Parts: sequence; structure tokens; C-alpha cells
Amino acid sequence: MVWIHIFMKELKRPPEALHAWLIMLKAWQSMSRYLLPSLTEEGLGDSDFRVLEVLLHKGPMPVNAIGPKVDLNPGSVSVAVDRLYKKELVRRVESTRDRRVRTVSLTEKGREIFVPLFRRHTALIKLAFQDVSPEELQQLELVLKKIGKRAKDLAEKSQHA
Repeated sequence: MVWIHIFMKELKRPPEALHAWLIMLKAWQSMSRYLLPSLTEEGLGDSDFRVLEVLLHKGPMPVNAIGPKVDLNPGSVSVAVDRLYKKELVRRVESTRDRRVRTVSLTEKGREIFVPLFRRHTALIKLAFQDVSPEELQQLELVLKKIGKRAKDLAEKSQHA
């Protein structure tokens, strides 16, 4: 019976940021393991998916503008764009004013393949969130935005210090 008393004490401990972060990390890892197979079935990796998603929702953009939008370094973006270009899912067009600038956009084939994939991806996410009420989802969004903004501010301060 001693273990029950110890267990009950654990349940009553005050919340800790580290513990919350670990739970958030484990949830992210579980979601990634759950969602990744649907991408790899289509021959895409995570970075490919991110590039295609931003092009679908934001439209054509210069290669160097993609990275910050999808949290990829310039080398990773270039490699992903090269892979997607070889699969004829994106096109690259050099600027007539500045040959160093290449604009990337979805091809028709890219759109035909990616739109249904994105819809399936969205449906899988909804399935994973089905036990979360609209109120809980709204609260989760607010909390994550608050954490993200604070972490971003702290990162910017430490870079300028």
C-alpha cells in the first residue's frame, strides 16, 4: 500500500516546465511517426513535404525565401528542390533581372500529386486530434503560441547579446 501513497503524491506535484516540454516533445515524436509513412509511400521526405506545402499555400517563391518559412537551412532547401524538380513536381525559373535568383513553383503534376496527399495528411491529423474538444484545441493553440513567442524572443535576445 505504500506505493499507492507515493503514486498519489506524484499526481499532486506542481506542474513543471521541463515535464510539460517532455510531454510536448513525445507528442511531436508520436505524431511524426504516425504521419511520416503516408509521405514516404509517395516517395517524399519531411523536407520535400514542407517545400511542397509552402508552395501550395503561398504560391511561387524564390528558393532563398522558402527556408525561413519551413524551418530548413538553405542547403536542405536546395536538395529538396532538386529532388522535387527531378520528379517534375516543381519548376525553377531564373530571374531575368538577377540570374542568382530562382523562383520555384508547383507544376501541374506536382499539384495533382500533392493536393490529395495534403488532404489525406490533414485527415490523419484530425483523426489524431479527435479526442480533443474545440475548447481544449483553442487553449492548446494559445498556450503553444505563448511558449513559441517567448522562446523566439529569448533566442533573438541571446543572438544579440
